[in-house]
This record gives sequence, structure tokens and C-alpha cells, in this order.
Amino acid sequence: VQLVESGGGLVQPGGSLKLSCVASGFTFSTYMMRWYRQAPGKERELVARIDSVGGITNYADSVKGRFTISRENAKSTLYLQMNSLKPEDTATYYCNAFYFALKVYDYWGQGTQVTVSS
Repeated sequence: VQLVESGGGLVQPGGSLKLSCVASGFTFSTYMMRWYRQAPGKERELVARIDSVGGITNYADSVKGRFTISRENAKSTLYLQMNSLKPEDTATYYCNAFYFALKVYDYWGQGTQVTVSS
């Protein structure tokens, strides 16, 4: 199983970035997918999640209206479009795959760094 994030980097406040997460080794289309982030000295927090078919999305209040989560099951890829970025969005962003059927299947990527600074 692999989840490989990309798209992070340094961006000025007000700018945009699009993160991608390419999945392999499991049936991507059956998993709920989530983006988490963790800033230095803080706990990991849920940023956004999307159901297996992409019909239901949820966002943290801090990113609502600025971030959009989406997925392409045919490409086993998860996205996070981030607009109007703020310095407080600076964190390592992690892709997570979650599925429950008799037991929990919970996979994580290695993370991609997003830094918002002028």
C-alpha cells in the first residue's frame, strides 16, 4: 500500500496550491479519503474528507470556502485545491485512506510541506 503526496511548496499569503495524493496497493474507489495537516508543536487535525464516490465532502471550519477536496477514482488520486492561503495554513499535509469492514483499514502518506509566507 502506498499513498504519495505532492504539490506542496512555498507560497505567498493569498496564493493557491493544489495537492495530489496518488494511491496504490488497495481498492481506492471503496475508501473514504481525508486530508490532515500538522503544524509544528500542534496536533494533527482533519482538514477535509470525501466519501468513496465523491458525493459527500466535509471541511474544517478554518478552511471552509477556501479549500476543495476532490478525487478521481479512475486515476486513484485524491486532490486538495487550496486558495486564499494564510500563514496559519502552514503545515505538513497528509493524505489518509480509511475503510471499515469487520476491521479498520487506515493508511497514511508521508506528507507534503506547505509553507505560506511572504
